[in-house]
Amino acid sequence: MGPAGGAPAAHPERDPSRSDARVERGWRRVSDEEHLEATISQRGVLFSAGDRILVVRRSTDGGWELPGGRIEAYEDAPHGVHREIVEETGLDVHIVRPVHTASWRNDTDRGRFAVYYWCLVPDSLDVAASDPVSLSDEHTDHAWLPPERAVGRLSAVQEEAVSIAVEVYRG
Repeated sequence: MGPAGGAPAAHPERDPSRSDARVERGWRRVSDEEHLEATISQRGVLFSAGDRILVVRRSTDGGWELPGGRIEAYEDAPHGVHREIVEETGLDVHIVRPVHTASWRNDTDRGRFAVYYWCLVPDSLDVAASDPVSLSDEHTDHAWLPPERAVGRLSAVQEEAVSIAVEVYRG
């Protein structure tokens, strides 16, 4: 919520009049004539019963990310993100709803579009007592972190997705 319980505070990166905020985050504006051709990915912001978020470390470059991946041709979107999370972590989570979308160009100027989902780990899985994660070969490590610590390991786009998911999750 915004000041004095009013409307939510505007995020500078979502305000089209604030192109400077997009540039600061490494994004560039796309002209009206230029359409973004992009790889589509979906990722989950997985909340455990202990209010922890799962982050996984990529085997390719050691960077941290939220679990998920690319949607397959003709695949239902919620099924696709669920499939990717199961493949990467072994966790059968509940996909609640999408909470954020973002498009950008990466360092090699390739278009990217991502959908981020609020996901719940079943209460029966106590991540503090016995870690139920079983990583695929795509990842080398994982951590269940409080949201404030999780965002420090993620890209700016994924940080924003976590921040929005936390607002939704905590209500």
